[in-house]
Amino acid sequence: MSDLIRSAVAGVVWPAIPDDHAARMLTLQLQLEQSQWLPVEKLRGRQLRQFDAAFRHAVKTVPYYRERFAARIAGVSGWEEYRRLPVSTRRDVQDAGSAMHSEAPPPEHGAVVVTESSGSTGSPLVTRGTAWTQMLWQGFLLRDHLWHRRDLAGKLVAIRSKTSEQRLPGWGPATAPFATGPSVVRGLSSDLDEQLQWLVAENPDYLLSLATNLQALAERSLQLGIRLPLLKQARTYAESLRPEARAIVRQAWGVEIADSYSSEELGYLALQCPQGEHYHVQAESVILEVLNEAGHPCAPGEIGQIVVSTLHNFAMPLLRYASGDYAEVGEPCACGRGLPVLQRIIGRQRNMLLRPDGARYWPSFASSVWRELAPVSQFQVVQTARDVLEFRFVAPRDLSDEEGGRLVGALHEALGFTYRTTLLRMPEIPRARGGKYEDFICAVD
Repeated sequence: MSDLIRSAVAGVVWPAIPDDHAARMLTLQLQLEQSQWLPVEKLRGRQLRQFDAAFRHAVKTVPYYRERFAARIAGVSGWEEYRRLPVSTRRDVQDAGSAMHSEAPPPEHGAVVVTESSGSTGSPLVTRGTAWTQMLWQGFLLRDHLWHRRDLAGKLVAIRSKTSEQRLPGWGPATAPFATGPSVVRGLSSDLDEQLQWLVAENPDYLLSLATNLQALAERSLQLGIRLPLLKQARTYAESLRPEARAIVRQAWGVEIADSYSSEELGYLALQCPQGEHYHVQAESVILEVLNEAGHPCAPGEIGQIVVSTLHNFAMPLLRYASGDYAEVGEPCACGRGLPVLQRIIGRQRNMLLRPDGARYWPSFASSVWRELAPVSQFQVVQTARDVLEFRFVAPRDLSDEEGGRLVGALHEALGFTYRTTLLRMPEIPRARGGKYEDFICAVD
């Protein structure tokens, strides 16, 4: 990899002398390379030390925390004390508005940067970061490239939301220290065939897209017999990866998926381990807890709500913030990294089925099931009451009574309960505001 380092000094190619931004990125990678192997207790000690600095800054300069943590203004010295801090919800943060903003972000952290979440819940969250938090985001993206040993000289193609087509000479600021191949970015479209035609023409080495869009592209590729001969890896982001997606991409293109877990307000939270399909929490940037309904830490194999503290955002700290996401805790990883493990990312509470008895759980729908029963190209299940479901679908024609009966029967079998179910054919099922697609939505409080 050192042979790819880009020199900023004319006439000096070896040893390469990077510019200031690239030098900072390399310095960050050196520390991340070391910290990932730290024993768990040592890693947790460094987290707590950084949290204490963020906490003191928040209490001193952020009105919301000045009031919320008035009794704890001296700081947080241990994990028991940390866990006694109250949790803030997404609604709390939205209601607080500008009271969440620091009155004095450190000038050394650079310019304040405003971001807005995708708003897939119908209520976008506007947050603030700094040039430093943006650099940290780029640093974890570079870690992801290095973990998966990507050939940076290859061509990167991305199909993303909220963007127009761009052709760039490199892979972006995360890879600033290195000489890379070109990248091409385009926006999402509902026409998969048009996307595939574009992909074939671009012939990428690496492909990045939202999880549901990538899976749909792979499924359509299988139907049409389309291959991407240079493709080395597919990357997904922004949505929960369906259980069958990895096998479909492997069958279609002969490559593996590398998934990541991030959010606009929190940055990179977890990256897929290069030696498995589970995820490593980016503990150098966040403290991430997975808590059960009683507020206690979940054990490996248990599912709970994710609660996060940002360690480096001094413009708008988020301390013990519950974003609404859920995950399953994993066992310590055999790769030897001390970074905490998430076995899988589940989704948001609004993606949980509410049973008539009041219990909630995450339904799982393999898209291939519906296509075997009827000519369904896209579907979405919406729960409108405890015992009522609406199965929305896209199909080239109306379904026969027999096809509809088979679909409803398969749905009830998958859910383990007989709901009052209606079928609604639609011309298309739109993605949410931020480009995300949800195959199940619970609209019941």
